[in-house]
Amino acid sequence: MRKTVSDVPQGVMEVDWLLFGELCRALALRVAHEFQPEVVLGVAKAGVIPGVVVASILQCEFASMVVTRTEADADPVLVSGPPATIRGRRVLIVDETCDTGSTMRLALNEVMALKPQEVRTAVSIKTGKYQPDYHAFETESFIILPWDREIIQNGELAVRPDYAVHGQDHCRGNTA
Repeated sequence: MRKTVSDVPQGVMEVDWLLFGELCRALALRVAHEFQPEVVLGVAKAGVIPGVVVASILQCEFASMVVTRTEADADPVLVSGPPATIRGRRVLIVDETCDTGSTMRLALNEVMALKPQEVRTAVSIKTGKYQPDYHAFETESFIILPWDREIIQNGELAVRPDYAVHGQDHCRGNTA
């Protein structure tokens, strides 16, 4: 088994698929001890993947909404809001990571506008000061997610250029 935490001394944590699965299980357990959502709402793109896993573990409905940033330091913008079917229901909003909380706050405001019965927030990895209701792991490291590490360039898998900047060009060839 390869290491999930990078040995590069730059505060980088590479999450592999095995660790991702464990984080989702831990997150679902933490939620289940206090809250029984009827709908898990994944924030696309990265929050959809843990959201659907958590929804499956909790045996509840899954839906998604899309929030994006046009530039790295820009405020998040809503692309596609939550479904109207969350009205009057218990909702768990899930994202993969949370740093400043700007994405989660935007998602939460959009969900609250639809008047759910109750809403809580969850992230697999808490990376900053924002306090979601639940998280599975906390770190200040730069996170590299297993589905984000490589992209197709010229018909071949290649480490994302912005990840190579963080010293992660050693990731090529490592698969989980």
